[in-house]
Formats: sequence, C-alpha cells, structure tokens
Amino acid sequence: MITQEKINELNTLLKDAKPSEIIQKAFELNKKAVVTTNFRPYEAAILHAVASVESAIPVVWCDTGYNTPQTYRHAEKVIKDLNLNVFLYVPKQTSSHRDVVMGIPSVDAPEHALFTEQVKLEPFKRAMEEHKPKVWFTNLRQGQTAFRDSIGIFSVSKDGVLKVSPFYYWSDADLDTYLEENKLPNEFKYFDPTKALENRECGLHA
Repeated sequence: MITQEKINELNTLLKDAKPSEIIQKAFELNKKAVVTTNFRPYEAAILHAVASVESAIPVVWCDTGYNTPQTYRHAEKVIKDLNLNVFLYVPKQTSSHRDVVMGIPSVDAPEHALFTEQVKLEPFKRAMEEHKPKVWFTNLRQGQTAFRDSIGIFSVSKDGVLKVSPFYYWSDADLDTYLEENKLPNEFKYFDPTKALENRECGLHA
C-alpha cells in the first residue's frame, strides 16, 4: 500500500500539473487501473483524459437504474465517440420492483441506507472485486463536499486503492473550456436517487 508520506509528496509535486501528466504518473505507479463514471455532468472530461492516455482502460459504469433519458442518451454518445471499454454494473433488483416494495426513500427515512446499498454500493463493490484495480481514476473535485475538500489529487480509498482525481482543482468554467476544446458533450439533466442535496456525499468515496 502507498504511504501517506508518498501521497503528500505526489499532491505537492503535481498540484499544478496538467490532468494528462497526473494520469501518466498514476500509470507509472501501477497500470492495473479503472476509471469509474455515472455520466453525470462533466464526466466526459475524465473519460476523455484517461482514455487519451490508455484507450483500453476498463470504464466502470454503475447505473442506479434511475437515470434520466437525457443521461442515457448522453452516455451512449460518449461511449461511442470515445470508443470506451465499458463494464456496466446494475443493482440486482430492478427499479420497477423496488418502486413497489420501497420506492425512493428520503434521506431521513430508515430505508435510505438499504436503498443506497442496493442501488449504488453493492454494484460498485461487485465491480471493484471483479477488476481488483490498484489505481482508481475519478472526477472528484474540490468544492463538491466537505470530505472532497480534504483529499487532494491523490488519496487512498478505504479499501486501499490509490484514488486519482486529475481535475481536482478545476472549476466548472475550466471544465467547460476543456469540453469545448475537445468537442465533448455535456448533460445536466442528471438524477441521483440517493442524494437530496448536490453537496451531499454519495457514499462511494467517504
């Protein structure tokens, strides 16, 4: 496992580096990597950046089953345009079945933890167990949640995987420019059934 001292060193060394340089460094550390996505806004940036360095990288898509039609159309376009190597993971129970027995509980409801486990955490754990990555690329950014403000470009997940966020210090405006320069689409009609507020942590990272 990478030490916290090494993490701190990487975060200091690469604080002002380009995303491509950060991605290259991560691959130098270990080539057994995945990039995760849910095709929320600005996800095309991380997918383009990582695939530009390693086109065959496994792209883990954990689909809750509650995405909007716009998100599904956006996902199909990005997958096709970037020729992504996608591995799709979905809950073991359909959303239609769950709507009957549970619905979408509010964040204060006792069923919310079970709901989050079913639609997000279990598929993610299954994906990570199958791929067993040493490096996990993600599009976490400073300013999204209090937890994310504390981690830096490089961090270690609770399971000991090196988590790399190449766009960590980028603003929405910066990403808008990146998408425009690389002719990448974006889509804002996105729905996360586990979060009532935009700045609520999703459960995969904390």
